[in-house]
Amino acid sequence: MKALVLEEKGRLSLREIDLPTSLGDDDVRIDMKAVGICGSDLHFYTHGRIGPYIVNSPMVLGHEAAGIVTEVGSNVTSLSVGDRVCMEPGIPDWTSVQSRKGLYNLDPAVHFWATPPAHGCMCPSVVHPANLTFKLPEAVSYMEGAFVEPLAVGVQAADKAAIKPGMTALVHGAGTIGIMTAFAALAGGCSKVLITDVQQEKLDIAGGYDGIVPINVAHESSVDAVLRETDGAGIDRVFEASGNAKACARMFDEVCPGGAVIMIGMHQAPVALDIVAAQIKEIRIETVFRYANVFDRTVALLAAGKIDVKPLISKTYPFESSIEAYDFAAQGNPDVVKVQILFDN
Repeated sequence: MKALVLEEKGRLSLREIDLPTSLGDDDVRIDMKAVGICGSDLHFYTHGRIGPYIVNSPMVLGHEAAGIVTEVGSNVTSLSVGDRVCMEPGIPDWTSVQSRKGLYNLDPAVHFWATPPAHGCMCPSVVHPANLTFKLPEAVSYMEGAFVEPLAVGVQAADKAAIKPGMTALVHGAGTIGIMTAFAALAGGCSKVLITDVQQEKLDIAGGYDGIVPINVAHESSVDAVLRETDGAGIDRVFEASGNAKACARMFDEVCPGGAVIMIGMHQAPVALDIVAAQIKEIRIETVFRYANVFDRTVALLAAGKIDVKPLISKTYPFESSIEAYDFAAQGNPDVVKVQILFDN
């Protein structure tokens, strides 16, 4: 099968590669229609690793996907041929201790698309477990369906934040995950969400949505902005989605007493935190690693029109131009949020 293969750091090819094609009794076969390019895909491409995950052999990229079911296993009753679907890309060991606790995203043996050594889905067809495959309502396009995966990270973060109606929130970072988190916080009940970045183009995109207040921290202190927007009270919830150590250093000054910070961004090196500053405010610290048990609710948010991701699709490429698409996305243009690959199959 032809696929987009990361051969090694900095080298992509579009070529034939042997991939699993056998359909199990509990699986479905899906023809790809749209696959998003994620920041982690780009990081593996440009750096060859993310933390302990190292590209040591050729790997198919891609994990943000939507498509159409073309075949179902003998035990599958929840899906039918012709169903439009999106896929949760992490396949755990369902017998592990973590999975039995409902924390299957923390299963150390999870097989996650496009995380070494697991192949991803940047190819015309995949086989996937039916219980990790979710129907898309007619109102949700394939391109929107490919947004369910990154939006699920935001929904997981909002769950961890335990948001109550009317709360205020601040998101560090106006990249895809930061904007998805802002959307989820608003959908979860926040009355207002501040979002910070140094790229004004991305802030302008985020600020085009009702309820989101953009803050350019190249020109204004986020602490000053928080105090201004909350009448000096501090923010209820801080979501750290930038992976920036300087942003982390400000968190405890931004959040109100009794508030919470939720760590989403992946840092490349250890980060120093002032624990005493957190203690004297009794700030709760939560962490997020991917998601668990939120894909169905994430699809429902899109179907209900509570979240509109369409303006975030910056550019699309056909599958045959996948390498060009990755090279464009890797440039890091400030006005680009999401690049997607579209399949004509």
